[in-house]
Amino acid sequence: MKCHVAQLCGIVFLSLLVQGCSPNSHAQPKVAINEITMKNLKPIPLAARKQMLEPLQYRVTQEAATEPAFANAYWDNHQPGIYVDVVSGKPLFSSLDKFDSGCGWPSFSKPVDDREIVQKTDHSHGRQRTEVRSATADSHLGHVFDDGPGPTHLRYCINSASLRFIPLPEMAAAGYADELAPFVKAGLIAAQPKSETAIFAGGCFWGLQETFRQIPGVVKTTVGYTGGTVPNPTYEMVCSHTTGHAEAVQVVFDPAKLRYEQRLDVFFRSHDPTTRDEQKDYAVAQYRSAIFYTGEEQQQTAERVKTQVDKSGKWKLPVATQVTNASVFYPAEEYHQDYYQKNAGGDSCRLRN
Repeated sequence: MKCHVAQLCGIVFLSLLVQGCSPNSHAQPKVAINEITMKNLKPIPLAARKQMLEPLQYRVTQEAATEPAFANAYWDNHQPGIYVDVVSGKPLFSSLDKFDSGCGWPSFSKPVDDREIVQKTDHSHGRQRTEVRSATADSHLGHVFDDGPGPTHLRYCINSASLRFIPLPEMAAAGYADELAPFVKAGLIAAQPKSETAIFAGGCFWGLQETFRQIPGVVKTTVGYTGGTVPNPTYEMVCSHTTGHAEAVQVVFDPAKLRYEQRLDVFFRSHDPTTRDEQKDYAVAQYRSAIFYTGEEQQQTAERVKTQVDKSGKWKLPVATQVTNASVFYPAEEYHQDYYQKNAGGDSCRLRN
């Protein structure tokens, strides 16, 4: 498929040592390393913030600088959506509480969650003000004043550089589905149908996605990286084998049409589960066999099915699949998504049956 996998998917790739893992990797679009896509993302480590944040983002969030009024990204933004901490990805403010204060910076009457906002007395510039910081990442956000609209009568005056805006249509895909209820109540979107998410790793994530995509009851599939230790990994970083991530597929499915156990059956038939860090003779940890459960029920089912597969006699060696708690899932770059829909003719690593 990619580095070390010329035979796996029938495509010849240039050496990682020459120009990265994928062909023409220098020409492929890259995901910015500071892009936040998941609400449960751990804060960027202090030591890495200067490198991973844009200069203005760093000065504002880490040095309490103030960006220019009327010359910033969100002061005049009227799209529905949420504003998250650029350092941690935690939801901070909603467009439902945003108002035009005339000050030239984004203004909100209240935060999404009071627990994520910390207030501190600020004596800078020869006057006393109330500074606002994020609780999780300790980012400087701006200040809060008591001249806002009712019912709170507060005005959270926030620097755009400390925020990342997630438009309403993109919230669910970006991992913020839990924040949609207020928008449903406001009549901006319809109530979302019930769905469940499963995450699997089993070698070629291009082929694994293509396999799951065709199963009735699957709502959406996304390829990406999970199970590692480095925030916001890029494809090149994962291929360096220093981040600990596995190539994985996030499968959103309708449990009324498709049971989780059926997903596991597809998973175990789509790769060799007896090789922990290897698929088809390519021994790299990013191709490990793993089930990342998102709840206790999934964990119990995965362990039970793994035991059944191990005792079935189908495989000569013991099943080595890891069953582990799901951590942050980072969607891969766009050119990896639905790869076999975009590039017909390759070996899509289909079911072994």
